[in-house]
Amino acid sequence: MNMGRGLLQPTESKTKRQLAAKAEYTGIDCKPATFYVVRCDPGRSCSRVVTGRRRPGIAGARAIILGFMRWVDLAVIVLYLIAITWFGSRFKKSQKTLKDYFLGGRTAPWWAIAFSIVSAETSTLTVIGTPALAFRGNFGFLQVVFGYLLARVVISVLFLPQYFRGEMYTAYELMQRRFGQRIRKFTAGTFLILRALAEGVRVFAVSLVISVVLGTGELVSIFVIVCLTLFYTFEGGMTAVIWTDVVQMILYVGGAVLSFFVILHQIPGGWNHVLQVAGPVHLFGPGKFQVFDFSFSWSRHFFETSYSFWAGIIGGCLLTTSSHGTDQLMVQRLLSARSESESRLALFASWIVIFFQFALFLVIGTLLFVHYRDAGRTAPVVLDRIYPDFIWHNLPTGVAGLIAAAILAAAMSNLSAALNSLSSTTIMDFVKPLSRVTHPESHYLKLARYSTVLWGAVLFVIGVFAQYYSHSVLEAGLAIASILYGGLLGVFLLGLLTRRPGENAAIIGMAAGLVATIVMQHYVAYTWYILVGASTTIVTGLIAGLFFPRTTYPEKH
Repeated sequence: MNMGRGLLQPTESKTKRQLAAKAEYTGIDCKPATFYVVRCDPGRSCSRVVTGRRRPGIAGARAIILGFMRWVDLAVIVLYLIAITWFGSRFKKSQKTLKDYFLGGRTAPWWAIAFSIVSAETSTLTVIGTPALAFRGNFGFLQVVFGYLLARVVISVLFLPQYFRGEMYTAYELMQRRFGQRIRKFTAGTFLILRALAEGVRVFAVSLVISVVLGTGELVSIFVIVCLTLFYTFEGGMTAVIWTDVVQMILYVGGAVLSFFVILHQIPGGWNHVLQVAGPVHLFGPGKFQVFDFSFSWSRHFFETSYSFWAGIIGGCLLTTSSHGTDQLMVQRLLSARSESESRLALFASWIVIFFQFALFLVIGTLLFVHYRDAGRTAPVVLDRIYPDFIWHNLPTGVAGLIAAAILAAAMSNLSAALNSLSSTTIMDFVKPLSRVTHPESHYLKLARYSTVLWGAVLFVIGVFAQYYSHSVLEAGLAIASILYGGLLGVFLLGLLTRRPGENAAIIGMAAGLVATIVMQHYVAYTWYILVGASTTIVTGLIAGLFFPRTTYPEKH
């Protein structure tokens, strides 16, 4: 029997057998305690007839036992939430300066930063969205991941040397050094909008998990996760972000590995049967395990396809170059390294874990596809619920709670980083430069904490509205980011690769790139958004540079 939201109900496969036999079965509500009979006729829906209060007996004992098992899972989750919140808040004592609060004092080892990058790059969107992609399709998403590797080469060559010239707190200080104060605010403001919208979608994604586990509505779920994460981020700053990332990444990767073996064990025939249903492991297809699609044409269909080799390599490369090279969420981690070489090592080490993670979650999605097909079950209407729904209702006691906690770990990890990066950009790129009075560091550290709370409230509101979006949460998050990343990446490349365009030319180019991406989103897949935005920004910036040339030169460091 299957239990969800406090109810003991027959599994769908059993229901179908009952329908075929035109039979009856009994069930028990744990809350309120009632006894009922369910009557099913072939071709008709089942109806439940309440016959009275629950009576002691075998069925009642079974309900009590299963109810206790659910409480064990809930206890695991609650203990995790308490433990990680306490762990993160312990770093409060070390937060004495802005460098401590925003860069962790630059004391974290490269491997911890690598794990932190992984936690930020994958998030709950990956944990619940990637299995859904494999369930409905194949492994084509991995083509995007190969683009992630190419991007890391670009970042290590072009961006990291610039970021480690002098002491920088945000990525947008580089824009002031190259162009001027106004473009710094323009790029920083774009980041604030981008990160708030994208993170709001992620907050909603984790609310799907909490609503499955606790049976609460999305509104309450969003409130719970934001408040808990806000507490330790407020107290511990970037140091808490990095080290809780390490713990949480280990937990959710371990949970995914465990769920892989548990789901595989529940499939009769094991891996061999999976291959029979999903097709052989062939990188070029056909079947669920197909990775590469080298087809190419100048047709609209080609550019509307999200996961071809060309869209994956180009789109994935540009997406990661934007996110890891211009997004404060990632740049802040790279700047927290002890040196440029350790930052580069963390960047490349993180890709190895990233590739393993995406491949693992795609395999899990394929296993769920086989399991649902064999059982004759219908997938949830919101396909992104399929992984959290399955683990909560089908995995053994304790295991379900552990893996649900692992998914929450991914969410809290990313949310904490977003809160800290939003706060750092607000204080370092807006509040501090605009202040006409010199204040001590303690003053700005206090404002940084207040800013963290303010952005927590903003993300809560966005997460509430994100529940009305009807598409994949993974693709929604990537699409939102890609719309604004194009202009950001374009203006950064314009600054790093050219010498003539001035600040006005950069602003004109970036604005043109944003407009072009918004217009073209109706004609191409999201994997092409950044190419459209970046190329438009660079070309327009170069042309505008003929009329608005550079008049200042970078500071010497």
